[in-house]
Amino acid sequence: MAAVSSGIDYTHPDLQQELEVRDTVYNRISEYLKLKTHIQTIRDNGLEELDTKVDLGSNFYAKAHVPDTSHIYVNVGFGFHLQMTLAEADSFIDEKVKHMEKLADKHTEEANSIRAKIKMVYGALMQAMNLTDQ
Repeated sequence: MAAVSSGIDYTHPDLQQELEVRDTVYNRISEYLKLKTHIQTIRDNGLEELDTKVDLGSNFYAKAHVPDTSHIYVNVGFGFHLQMTLAEADSFIDEKVKHMEKLADKHTEEANSIRAKIKMVYGALMQAMNLTDQ
């Protein structure tokens, strides 16, 4: 269903797309927060090397040995990974999460706006249907 007079499309797929993008942002935030937790664990336990499992995709894991935990590689976006100290990574994650939370809030606001417009159009249709019945 579309509002023809304004030229703006108020279809449910637009709402679904906004919610999916927002959920993707929240998933990325979750991944960064997991990394922050791992960094804190390394610091708290004074780990200089680490044996772990790495997810290669589709829940397929491989054992990994990290000989030096003083530096890690962090996904900074657009497929780039940057080597950082733990302190640099911590700082980067804090800033990245703040930025991504603002982005998620923007998508939430847009989804709410779409919901309101859909509700308004449905209300107008119901009112028009009641007027034609009389």
